[in-house]
Amino acid sequence: MKQPELYKLEGVKRETGRKSALGLRNELRIPAILYGPKVKENINFSISEVDLEKILSVSETKLQNLTIDGKEYKTLLKNVEFDPVTDRALHADFYVLDEKTPLNLKVPIRLTGVAKGVRDGGGRVFQPLRIVRIKVIPEKIPAQFELDISDLDIGDSLHVSELNLEGIEPLDDPRQTIVTIAPPKSEALFTSALEEEDVDEEVVTDEEAAVEEGEEAEAEDEETEETKE
Repeated sequence: MKQPELYKLEGVKRETGRKSALGLRNELRIPAILYGPKVKENINFSISEVDLEKILSVSETKLQNLTIDGKEYKTLLKNVEFDPVTDRALHADFYVLDEKTPLNLKVPIRLTGVAKGVRDGGGRVFQPLRIVRIKVIPEKIPAQFELDISDLDIGDSLHVSELNLEGIEPLDDPRQTIVTIAPPKSEALFTSALEEEDVDEEVVTDEEAAVEEGEEAEAEDEETEETKE
């Protein structure tokens, strides 16, 4: 489990309103808000767009030492709103951490190593779960979870319960699969084709059965007529 890196940020208090926000973005500054369980009144401020992009460039939980008007806050970058066309950041939410107040987080899962089933058997890594939801106090916040898949063979899996969750409450089902090693694609297709052939041989619909019975009955009637003649 990797611990989060602390980023130093400088914030500047701002006026609220659409016109003010547009002016800030033109100056390459992003409107933001500061809130938390021990913050009596939310603080509207702005930060450098470049600083925010540095934080967003790393796919993991982010913590910050944020300074506004000389006062320092330990914060979590909780949410970022993006422009749907340009993908440029429009607004950011910073949550002030309280050491006694747990919070719900979504933490990315990073796989390390090369699975034995891939290296020796040509298998494929299938990862249905890339982010896990947890409840945690600030001092236990992970940047990301790391799972070593080196020993996994074809058919082996790892689950949420196998993460390092000391002092952390998982909000996802502990039995949920994070990663499994699937057979080689050609083998999977061959197996699938065989299963389809078996189904075609075994399954006969009621309508097909009725037609076959009718044909057999007609054949018997014809044989009877020939015998009479």
